[in-house]
Amino acid sequence: MTNFRELRRVYGFDEVAIAPGAVTVNPEMVNTEFSVGNVTTDIPVLGSAMDAVASPSFAGEMHRQGALSVMNLEGVQTRYDSPQEAIEEIAAASRENVTSVMQRVYSEPIKENLIEKRVKEIKKTGAHCAVSITPAFTKKFGPLAVEAGADMLVVQSTVTTARHSSTSVKGLQFPQLLEMVDVPVLVGNCVGYDVAIEIMETGIHGLLVGVGPGAACTTREVTGVGVPQVTATMDCAQARDDYFNSSGRYVPIITDGGIRTGGELCKAIASGADAVMIGTPLAQSVEAPAKGYNWGMASPHPALPRGTRVDVGTKGTLEQLFFGPSSVSNGTQNLIGALKACMGMVGAMNVKEMHSAEIVVAPSIKTEGKHYQLGLG
Repeated sequence: MTNFRELRRVYGFDEVAIAPGAVTVNPEMVNTEFSVGNVTTDIPVLGSAMDAVASPSFAGEMHRQGALSVMNLEGVQTRYDSPQEAIEEIAAASRENVTSVMQRVYSEPIKENLIEKRVKEIKKTGAHCAVSITPAFTKKFGPLAVEAGADMLVVQSTVTTARHSSTSVKGLQFPQLLEMVDVPVLVGNCVGYDVAIEIMETGIHGLLVGVGPGAACTTREVTGVGVPQVTATMDCAQARDDYFNSSGRYVPIITDGGIRTGGELCKAIASGADAVMIGTPLAQSVEAPAKGYNWGMASPHPALPRGTRVDVGTKGTLEQLFFGPSSVSNGTQNLIGALKACMGMVGAMNVKEMHSAEIVVAPSIKTEGKHYQLGLG
């Protein structure tokens, strides 16, 4: 008898909507705090570990808005004494040459002394220092960053699992890493229930969710791998809740990528995320190092680039992005104002209560009754 494979229906942000609650609350009353380990931020937003949006000075600006910046410990900040020059060279490259320019820029060796220097520069701004490392360099650079004062490690690869086949004698083991450093360790990226459970069982403190949804990422096009963010978040949130019920330990999840508007931020939280990680919206801020450009961490891969530089333009300040006043009507500014308004509509006093909001399949949510906005009236 033939066993036919059946496709599971999965959903992205444009295919769902949040149903209003039976009780509403005043948006000024809601609490949007996010905590992982001993690090707490006023708003549930982390900045992607992309060089275009993660310099020491930008970390300070993010902290002033109540958010958390994550610096790429293997990017230009630790390869160059004057990293802004490298960022500007990438931004100025022609579309035809930008991939080769990035590959050359990122071929410069990482300098261990710059790890300590950048961490201390971030700490001088008063911000929490969160740094991102790939698994291959975590055991080497992670302890150096923590010794210099880093408050959090984010171990990131395109796809992360607790079990990894490798030709090396022994790869990165999360329990071993947790013994080496005494700071919260976030791990990413993951999109499935079983893998999320296994990663949480290693003892890590937070999990990043998402493969390939970012505006500057081409993983889905290059490899065909990815799961839309609403389904990925809901599956990993269920893993978090089941793990909490069995262990008593709560491991927050962060939806990473694909979030551009306040509505998408709200849908990520309602899907079960404790926070979100964004990149391109930050790249559009006046304060961003790359002045209107963005590119992913996998963009300069020497053999298989899985990202591209995108021209996203400069739209406003970080304060406008998070708190307004909004100068546009498309939902890309005042993200936290939108989140608070949504929490009020569903009756959620905090992010955890937002997880109980009803989500419905709604493929026409952006087009229903919008003929004039779409130029069809």
